[in-house]
Amino acid sequence: MKNNSDLTYCNSLTSYSRFKTRIVNIGNVPLGGNNPIRIQSMTNIDTMNTIGNVEQAIRMVNAGCEYVRITSSDIKDAKNLKNIKNELKKRGYNVPLIADVHFNPKAAEIAAGIVEKVRINPGNYTDRKSKSEYTDKEYNYEIEKIKNSITPLIKICKQHNTAIRIGSNHGSLSQRIMNRYGNTPLGMVEAAMEFVHICEELNFYDIVLSMKASNTKTMIQACRLLQNKMIKQGIIYPQHLGITEAGQGDDARIKSAIGIGALLEDGIGNTIRVSLTEEPELEIPVAKTLINRYSKKISKHVKKNTDKIIISPFLYKKRKTFNIKNIGNKNVPVVIADISDKNKTFFDSEKELKKIFKELGYNKKKNKWLKDNISCDYIYIGKQKIKFTHPDSLYLIQDNDVFDNSKKNVFPLFQGEEYFKCDKKSAQINFVNITINNLNDKFINKIKTDPTVVLIFEIQTKDTVREQRKMFSKLINNNSETPVIIKIKYNYLNKKQFQLYSSIDFATLLIDGLGDGIWIKTGKKNSLKFTNNTCFKILQATGNRFSQTEYISCPSCGRTQFDIEKTLAKIRKHTHHLKGLKIGIMGCIVNGPGEMNDTDYGYVGSGKNKITLYKKDKIIKKNIDEKYAVEQLINIIKKNNDWIDEKPLCPL
Repeated sequence: MKNNSDLTYCNSLTSYSRFKTRIVNIGNVPLGGNNPIRIQSMTNIDTMNTIGNVEQAIRMVNAGCEYVRITSSDIKDAKNLKNIKNELKKRGYNVPLIADVHFNPKAAEIAAGIVEKVRINPGNYTDRKSKSEYTDKEYNYEIEKIKNSITPLIKICKQHNTAIRIGSNHGSLSQRIMNRYGNTPLGMVEAAMEFVHICEELNFYDIVLSMKASNTKTMIQACRLLQNKMIKQGIIYPQHLGITEAGQGDDARIKSAIGIGALLEDGIGNTIRVSLTEEPELEIPVAKTLINRYSKKISKHVKKNTDKIIISPFLYKKRKTFNIKNIGNKNVPVVIADISDKNKTFFDSEKELKKIFKELGYNKKKNKWLKDNISCDYIYIGKQKIKFTHPDSLYLIQDNDVFDNSKKNVFPLFQGEEYFKCDKKSAQINFVNITINNLNDKFINKIKTDPTVVLIFEIQTKDTVREQRKMFSKLINNNSETPVIIKIKYNYLNKKQFQLYSSIDFATLLIDGLGDGIWIKTGKKNSLKFTNNTCFKILQATGNRFSQTEYISCPSCGRTQFDIEKTLAKIRKHTHHLKGLKIGIMGCIVNGPGEMNDTDYGYVGSGKNKITLYKKDKIIKKNIDEKYAVEQLINIIKKNNDWIDEKPLCPL
């Protein structure tokens, strides 16, 4: 356990406190300081389509977008930004525009004289030639070359009051950076800070920074590490938050909520973009829901961060716990479903029972129970009597005062201290519900040597993450290895709020290796099935438990030359049953090949209706016709023995 500036990345781990940064003026919408968290998105059509970009931008702004980003792949794209800007003004829209530039420094310079902000990528703004090793002298020489190439851009930005976003992407670090730091959060941060130091040498400070990745752990760790570096150097620039290539649908919304929300929880982040492989205006309601949660929180003034750092915020390491049946140690986190609100002592019929179990991933056919990849592990039945048969692999939790220890795979739930007073216990697992007020050193020392106790951390305040952290800190400080199930109630949230807020609360802890299972209690607004599915999607998005195929797909932009939404739907239709496989669907080569390192297979646009297929970062087939690309992708998966035929539910 450490408590020093090397690990500090936020004002406080135990009190909500928003980090105050420099103010960067972006047109008429300032960023940072005490300004609100800003929402942005990006058009996804050809930049030369002036009217198309204008109309798309207007839909975004009307939905609540405050900055509009447009790709500027080359000089002609950059020049056309003026036409787009003029047409927007003619229609009464003065929204700040951001030029997204990757490979072409000249395009960035032209754009900087037109728009309010230019986004550059350090990994694409360097010499493409690379060596396997660099001496310090050679390394510094490369940085000096970067300074020479970026100086003209800085001069133009100063002249026109144009801001710069320095955006590191996990998928597009330069070979020089990767040779020294690896394709890591540290590499992402170092790549950006090189550019920051150059800007500062040139007395330019209108800087926004971003660390983006498709992997939630990587993105969160990189943003925290960046904040740590800025704290040490004494100048805090605003951060732009977003998970890149998040995909579409519920999976993408949950993944984005995790990456963005875990940082907003700690007061980090000044502007966000929810990247969906959907129309850009559909990103805005998700972003609004995330921001609304924090606009209502009161930021406490913290004079000095005295929190004890119980885990490394920059490197994932699961908390060490006992193995109790299928909970703790090296087991994946379990999912506990809650049907206690049925308010009855037993089920009325076999039909009702089958309906409830079906929502939780179990089906009964011909007297055999079948399960799938998202079947919950435990069901809490409260005070209900067990007058039914249930699958052998499904465990029940019952209140201890009605606990029937003659039944197979049924375990009791105790409330705090009553565990020590009761004689009727399970020889295998005893769940003990505890709140922060009752979790003291005496209690911890009494249970920490008990090989049957699994704690249920139940929070009764709205400050869920910080209260849970305090509870985990007490266990760790007392050297307790007792497994913990995180339990949170969401009784009054609608479906959209529940999905996003639960993702933030659980994932912020799971990302740091805290928690051996999750238990969500919801009200009538959310079905058992939706709640159960959300649990598994959270575990998948945090990399803790894989129950489905994972799709890493970009939201597309003007560089994309095929219909990425339809393509993703087609690939999903044929591969959705390949549990644990990661497939990347990328619009172009900017981040595509780099992100392939984090996938098993990749489908990347390489020209007009042309696709290049990858196995990890290795090209397998190049520039094939889009009409045959999905079929060829499936053939490659089969050839590498990663294909399984879709099967019915598994008998237990």
